[in-house]
Amino acid sequence: MALSLGIVGLPNVGKSSLFNALSRAKANVSNYPFCTIDPNIGVVEVPDERLQTLAKMFSSKKIVPAIIEFYDIAGLVKGASRGEGLGNKFLANIREVDAILHVVRCFKSEEIIHVEGEVNPRRDIEIINLELSLADMSQVEKREIYIKQKVKSGDTRAVRENDFLQKLYDWLAKGRLARNFPFEEKEREFLKEISLLTLKPVLYAANVDESGNQGQVEVVRAVAKEDGAGVVVISSKLEAELTELSPEDAQAYLAELGVKESALGKLIRASYELLNLITFFTAGEKDAHAWTITRGLKAPQAAGKIHSDMERGFIAAEVVHYADMIACGSFAAAREKGLLHTEGKEYAVEDGDLIIVRFVV
Repeated sequence: MALSLGIVGLPNVGKSSLFNALSRAKANVSNYPFCTIDPNIGVVEVPDERLQTLAKMFSSKKIVPAIIEFYDIAGLVKGASRGEGLGNKFLANIREVDAILHVVRCFKSEEIIHVEGEVNPRRDIEIINLELSLADMSQVEKREIYIKQKVKSGDTRAVRENDFLQKLYDWLAKGRLARNFPFEEKEREFLKEISLLTLKPVLYAANVDESGNQGQVEVVRAVAKEDGAGVVVISSKLEAELTELSPEDAQAYLAELGVKESALGKLIRASYELLNLITFFTAGEKDAHAWTITRGLKAPQAAGKIHSDMERGFIAAEVVHYADMIACGSFAAAREKGLLHTEGKEYAVEDGDLIIVRFVV
């Protein structure tokens, strides 16, 4: 399953422009609120030079990169949790993604209006976070109504869950985020019953102009530190310009500007770090394939990402690290040098592992 990020923010902060640049999709970027009525979905390949190198080494007929899905969700405004600006519909869309990419406007512009009148990153972030928290409070309230019926019947688990919900509601009511709530391990089972928006990992994308807007970016970094979120600095305007160029010209343009990588590379790298994700590979004449998994996942579960039969019938995994494979040139050479090793069910797959799964059906 692809990693999915929901792009959110106030109207006119550069969300749809960034989305178009990332996916080359044609989302409506008209200069007025709510121009995006349904979430546009852009499926983007995760750039990874290692996969291309493996494909050449094995003369693979097909290259299958990992993918990431970007959901361009319409701009939220004050009152979104109460349905303002079609808020309920868009809040529901956010519930479906793995993480939130919160675009924050750091640039000033006479041409592009700001719904709050002036650029203020902390205020803008607080508006979105408040609406997400209010939506979460509504979810908690609904769950409380259901649970209280069970409490009356003497259900001990319901009593514990009701206590937990009350603590969580009070936390959210103070403008705090669910991901910063001091959960006890035994309380985490209750989270499965409610879908909390502020529990999702967040990556703040500070959208800047050619000046860099350093002062505003530092504000975003400070808020992110308080929220336990990640930060990446991007320019949706620059990324839009790059989409008009060939890959070669785009790379040359970035080099001319002194920019090491595009927004796509930054966002994907930061998203992987935020969600603690890694990549392993399978490669052969048929195809070279990149697979995204959570760091620490054991070999059988990783094999299950390839096919469920592999997890059920898992026997062992033959593993060689990418760097060792490049140095050796083949599985046979890696085996001769002792760099291809056989691992069992307790092996935790590492980033860059090239794997052959042994299994029975």
